[in-house]
Amino acid sequence: MHLGNSIICPVTGIPMLIAAGCAAVWAYKKAKKDFSKDNILPTVALTAFVFALQMINFAIPETGSSGHIVGGLLLAALLGPYTGFLAICSILLIQALFFADGGLLALGCNIFNMGILSCFVAYPLLYKPLAERNKPVLGTILASVAALQLGSISVVAESALSGSTSLNIGLFTSLMQGIHLPIGIVEGIFSAVIILAAKNTQLSKVFSYSLGTTALILAGVISQYASNKPDGLEWSLINLSDSFMAQTQGYIYSISEALQAKTAILTQLPSAFANILGLLVVTVLMLTVCKLLTVKQAQVYEKQ
Repeated sequence: MHLGNSIICPVTGIPMLIAAGCAAVWAYKKAKKDFSKDNILPTVALTAFVFALQMINFAIPETGSSGHIVGGLLLAALLGPYTGFLAICSILLIQALFFADGGLLALGCNIFNMGILSCFVAYPLLYKPLAERNKPVLGTILASVAALQLGSISVVAESALSGSTSLNIGLFTSLMQGIHLPIGIVEGIFSAVIILAAKNTQLSKVFSYSLGTTALILAGVISQYASNKPDGLEWSLINLSDSFMAQTQGYIYSISEALQAKTAILTQLPSAFANILGLLVVTVLMLTVCKLLTVKQAQVYEKQ
C-alpha cells in the first residue's frame, strides 16, 4: 500500500505531509505522559519486528498478487495508539529514505493510510471496545480488516485528487478493496496471535528479546524467500494501466525524486545485508524516540 511519488502530486502530497507531521507531534506529546523506561525494550522490539514483517510478502492465491502485514493495529494494541503511531511513522520514514519504498512526496499519505487510520480510527472504534468486552481476537480481526479497507479507499481518494487515477475511480476502488480484504484477514489472524502471546507474557524481556531475534531472522533470512509478485497496490495499478496517468511533472517532483535517489543507499546493497542494516537503523531511531520520551518526562517531573 506504499504510494510512490509518481502517484501523488504536490497539491495532495504536501498538505498530507504537513498533516502527518502535526499528527506525529501531537502523538509524541500524548505518548510522553505515560511512557516510562520500562516501555523502551518492548517498544523498540515491536517496531523492529513490524519493520521486518513488512519485508515478507505472501502470495494471494488465484490473483497473481501478494500482500504483507502492515502492523499499525498490532503496534497500537500493544503499545497504545500514540506510541504505536510513532513506531509506524519511524518504519515508514526509514523505508522511504533508505529503501525508496514509498515516495518522499507521498510519505504523508502513507502515514495517514497505514498509521493514522490504524491507530486513531480502527483501534479506538473497533479493537478497544471489543477487547474490553473480552473479545480481543474478534476485535483484532475486524480492526485489521477495517484499517486496510479504509487505507485502500484513502489510496484511491489521494490518487484521484492527484489526477493519476481519476479516469476510472470505480474500477480502482473495486480492485483495491477486493485485493486488500484477504490481506486484512491474514493480518488480523496473525496480529491476534501475537497480541494474545504478548498479553500472556505481559511484554516480558524474554518476549521482547524473542521478537528482536525473530525480526533479525525475518530480515536476514526469511525475506529472501518472500513472494516477488506485485503487492495489492501494484497489482491494482497494473490492471488499471490503461487509465493511469503518472504524476512526474514539476519542480517539486524532480526535487523529491533526486533527494530520494541520494538517500536510498541501501538499495545498492545485497538485499539481506540491506535489510539487516535497515533493521538496525529503525531500531536506533525508535530507541532515540523512546529516550527522548523518557527524558522529557523526567524534566517535567523535576520542574514539579
